[in-house]
Amino acid sequence: MQVVDRRKALSIPPVWRLAFRPFFLAGAVFALLVVPLWVMAWTGLWPGFQPTGGWLAWHRHEMLFGFAMAIVAGFLLTAVQTWTGQVAPSGKPLMGLALLWLSARLGWLFGLPLALLIPLDLAFLFAVAVLMGRMLWAVRQKRNYPVLAVLTLMIAADALVLTGMARADDALQRQGVLAGLWLVAALMGLIGGRVIPFFTQRGLGWVEAIKPWVWLDVALLAGSALIALLHALGIALQAQPLVGVLLLLLGAGHLLRLGRWYDKGIWRVPLLWSLHLSMLWLVVACFGLALWHFGLLAQSSPSLHALTVGAMSGLILAMIARVTLGHTGRPLQVPTGMVPAFVLFNLGVAARVFLAAQWPVAGLWLAAACWSLAFLVYALRYAPMLLSARVDGHPG
Repeated sequence: MQVVDRRKALSIPPVWRLAFRPFFLAGAVFALLVVPLWVMAWTGLWPGFQPTGGWLAWHRHEMLFGFAMAIVAGFLLTAVQTWTGQVAPSGKPLMGLALLWLSARLGWLFGLPLALLIPLDLAFLFAVAVLMGRMLWAVRQKRNYPVLAVLTLMIAADALVLTGMARADDALQRQGVLAGLWLVAALMGLIGGRVIPFFTQRGLGWVEAIKPWVWLDVALLAGSALIALLHALGIALQAQPLVGVLLLLLGAGHLLRLGRWYDKGIWRVPLLWSLHLSMLWLVVACFGLALWHFGLLAQSSPSLHALTVGAMSGLILAMIARVTLGHTGRPLQVPTGMVPAFVLFNLGVAARVFLAAQWPVAGLWLAAACWSLAFLVYALRYAPMLLSARVDGHPG
């Protein structure tokens, strides 16, 4: 579909032609830097200044609302052009959006006062929601209204975190962050439920698509949204057996769906097994958190990091590796180094989830090293693609 003026689009520097370009690159560079910085601060190797709210508040907020939401913004503001046939942000508006994101990240790190940081931080998510909402509304595309609803609720979750910061209320900050994480899990289930079976079909050359079970997709979306609500209300901060039952059912639902998508042929295609593994980490997270709510695990942190590192960030790395190739007109073959990067990343997840509880310093450093190396490989191998024009000469 020709949705843009070709001559005008080609006059824009390539990096500002579609949102995936600046946000995938900036998100990857941000990710590879801030995790080692956090571990250095946690282990006492980074004395001196404190970010706004302290290092723990910075880490919790920025990995979700800084890193993850940059990738979400890049993906959604690119995909919505295909979904709606409307012209997506590019050029100066996209540059301004990226500058807004970067300003909030620098503000958090270098201790910008909350009176200035709060509106700056909220403005980015608000702008993304408005831009996407206008494009969906223009064609009344109701199918993707749930995506916009989740994005809007992320603004509320961020506001909850920032309110906790203003009140010096750590519990309120945790409520907002955990609610936001489960909203991202809802988005993962929604978008992943569409694209992973489609990518699997295309990658393995199947003639027929995997037909979705709509009832299961709706149940998984509603389940994740309910867990987000329970965290926002503070109900799920402490171990609750009923929340454990809900998480157990959610994990079983994701495992069932993952089983329907599975084919042993995925192990020949790195762009597929990396996606499937990320969703498997989501199952691990659900089951592990369920056991914590039942009182059968002493800590929730390992299972929570199976969600944040393994599922959320694993899906991000796998998706940006594939989407970048497709949207720059390249064959769907990962460049040299990305297969080791996928392996390293998942080894790092295993270190964070299974080793760090017993050997905190060694486990965290191993996880951080694997994480940063994986995103460094992405940044080095994909930056030339993101900064240059499509190889087929088309806009985008």
